[in-house]
Amino acid sequence: MVTNAGWQPDDPVDATALAWLRERPGTPVDGIGIVTRIWRLAKLFGEDRRRVLAAENADPATLDLLSVLRRAGPPYALTTRELADRTRVTAGAISQRLTRAEDQGLVVRQRATGSRRVTVTLTDAGHALVERLVDRVLGREADLVAALDPDRRAQLTELLRTLLTDLDARLDHPPHSGVGSD
Repeated sequence: MVTNAGWQPDDPVDATALAWLRERPGTPVDGIGIVTRIWRLAKLFGEDRRRVLAAENADPATLDLLSVLRRAGPPYALTTRELADRTRVTAGAISQRLTRAEDQGLVVRQRATGSRRVTVTLTDAGHALVERLVDRVLGREADLVAALDPDRRAQLTELLRTLLTDLDARLDHPPHSGVGSD
């Protein structure tokens, strides 16, 4: 059980945990300081990412799609099934994303002759956009975590990796696909 040692009553998250302990002694508040802060950080990071992308007339789903294709390496092409697997979205969601991206000239879909498989390839415009978006998003996110020195960033990265790996396994959840995913 968590003790009050080190908790700061003027910190809103700590104050919440302390209030639960005051009102319901023995309440399991061990996760509040971590989970609540992760939720708040995720909300702040997500909102900021959406603003950065909106300034480029893009959205997180488009970044996710283009990023997966770009990370595949030349010729920057994957099947629709591979895209669905790597972005962890349904075939219907991939179809919608592809239609939007195709309408914007960012990708092309091609069906192999005599096959049901559809291959999706980045266009030059899609490649240029993802390069610009990744630079903006990752640059911004590096700036957002700059309050932590390199050693603390590395330590936090390891702690979060441990927690995420454990939760993925215990909750039977596939690993996250990477930059651009929601």
